[in-house]
Amino acid sequence: MTERQKDRPWLMRTYAGHSTAEASNQLYRRNLAKGQTGLSVAFDLPTQTGYDPDHILARGEVGRVGVPVSHLGDMRRLFQDIPLEQMNTSMTINATAMWLLAMYQVVAEEQGADITQLSGTTQNDIVKEYLSRGTHVFPPGPSLRLTTDMITYTVNNIPKWNPINICSYHLQEAGATPVQEISYAMSTAIAVLDAVFASGQVPEERKGDVVARISFFVNAGVRFVEEMCKMRAFGRIWDQVTRERYGIENPKQRRFRYGVQVNSLGLTEAQPENNVQRIVLEMLAVTLSKDARARAVQLPAWNEALGLPRPWDQQWSLRIQQVLAHESDLLEYEDIFAGSHVIEAKVAALVTECLAEMARIEEMGGAMAAVESGYLKSRLVSSHAERRARIEAGEEKIVGVNCYESTEPNPLTADLDAAIMTVDPANEARVVAALHSWRDNRDEGRAQESLSALKKAAAGSENLMAATLECVRAGVTTGEWSWALRDVFGEFRAPTGVSSAPVAVTAEAGTPLAVVREKVARTADELGSGKLRLLVGKPGLDGHSNGAEQIAVRARDAGFEVVYQGIRLTPEQIVSAAVAEDVHCVGLSILSGSHAELVPDVLTRLRATGADDMPVIVGGIIPSADATALRAAGVAAVFTPKDFGITEIIGRIVDEIRKANKLDPLEVSA
Repeated sequence: MTERQKDRPWLMRTYAGHSTAEASNQLYRRNLAKGQTGLSVAFDLPTQTGYDPDHILARGEVGRVGVPVSHLGDMRRLFQDIPLEQMNTSMTINATAMWLLAMYQVVAEEQGADITQLSGTTQNDIVKEYLSRGTHVFPPGPSLRLTTDMITYTVNNIPKWNPINICSYHLQEAGATPVQEISYAMSTAIAVLDAVFASGQVPEERKGDVVARISFFVNAGVRFVEEMCKMRAFGRIWDQVTRERYGIENPKQRRFRYGVQVNSLGLTEAQPENNVQRIVLEMLAVTLSKDARARAVQLPAWNEALGLPRPWDQQWSLRIQQVLAHESDLLEYEDIFAGSHVIEAKVAALVTECLAEMARIEEMGGAMAAVESGYLKSRLVSSHAERRARIEAGEEKIVGVNCYESTEPNPLTADLDAAIMTVDPANEARVVAALHSWRDNRDEGRAQESLSALKKAAAGSENLMAATLECVRAGVTTGEWSWALRDVFGEFRAPTGVSSAPVAVTAEAGTPLAVVREKVARTADELGSGKLRLLVGKPGLDGHSNGAEQIAVRARDAGFEVVYQGIRLTPEQIVSAAVAEDVHCVGLSILSGSHAELVPDVLTRLRATGADDMPVIVGGIIPSADATALRAAGVAAVFTPKDFGITEIIGRIVDEIRKANKLDPLEVSA
């Protein structure tokens, strides 16, 4: 019997980028030398949300969660000595995707590359930004136009490029069930394809080329049998939609093409060594089944719930992939689940439920209408609240968090502050100075002319890619390109989903929530204020709003009046709202690492208004040394991912309000 040839491994990536283009370039070249087979670029939040590093909202965010790319010079430096024609590059960028792709193209041209040979992916899924990730800039209509223009441009000019990665990944992070994850992603794909074909920019005979370039970016959780079935259901529904709705006859063009990052939401700060086995199980969900195998995989690092991973931590995650691909016999067999009645039944059930939910969304007018009405967001906030309630009740077990909590000392985190990477606080000033130098040395007349031409194109109906490419070549900056389009399109504040989320945790007598409700009511009574008022604030550019939303919903259910205005606020706006609403406590949520800069600013501004008795609490991914510094600066309490009991956190907030108002501690019996 002849031995079957092994399948080729999937693309192996590491999501990376930080501090500066120079530092990130060194990291990329090091990772490629270790056997990584594709690049995955993490951009910082100002780049993702269309701000230059010297904008007020960028303060504390520059180079924190990714690399700052403000202009063509940064893009050149990012990919210096990396031949783009030979590279497969994934760029996690959405609202400003057209801008970053244009810069990538120009750098490739400068390297002498044939742009028709460029391969890679721009994420470019704006719908999930409104729902979960929060780096949107423009309203849904103009955002869909930018996506449409990019797709038609790449199909005609960069045919190997995937112009959109429709992301269900972030939906799962925001609480989506497998049915919601598939349904919302598929509904987004339909909205995008409908818009592309309605634009008149693609001839009928090239529709298959467009469909063939649509890729997906998917999450894999620890329930790996269910996750593998989810992937099979995804493929089956995509095949049906592309064949029946769009008439695509070629099965290769209908293939469900996806990359994956396994679930960061499920990584724990408590006993973080357990995250390694979680990551392995989650990777198996998207690699074991040949018929539903990912085209590209990137794995988080074991310590992501603690802070920014170091190069060694990222290497460990890459080695996990390499051991599976090269040491195991995984790639030697046909699909090992074909014919399993268990798998088939689960896949069939998922397909049926998803098609029903997709039909509901279609009746509402499609994904864009379901975003604008708040339907999709409120469903996700509800699902997430239900999941959190199951964890707190012990129905959903998480090892080391709500069961098997006793542990030996962990040598990996013995020196916790050395177990993660930190970004030099002085880095931001250097990046800002370099930006000013770039602006001083460009042809200002050409830059302004190109921005005027971009605005004119945006006010009309022509494809925006040509005007964007001229802006790149003229030395325009990320913030200038975005502001030109903001002037024409306006900005968008997405629905928060908090007010319409149903009650997820009951408050019958004897329950923990009933105890907290009683504390809230009695404290409000003693203060003579009718209701306790809590402001939940998201300062800076961090759009990960899941935690803030869950605190807001549970505080509401505990009897608080909650002020939550969504993401992307300046410290000044947060303090103004706190004073205007006369709140009893300010809760700040920050996951991007900008807490050291933004929280003291809020404290200073509050004191300047005379609101010294208003406690400030902070939640997020905050290293222990930073938490100590924040408390020393006057923060009443710091909560990190290990504080998973939301009802308990609300109780602590009441305690801090009582302490600040010099009320005696209150013990309420269940």
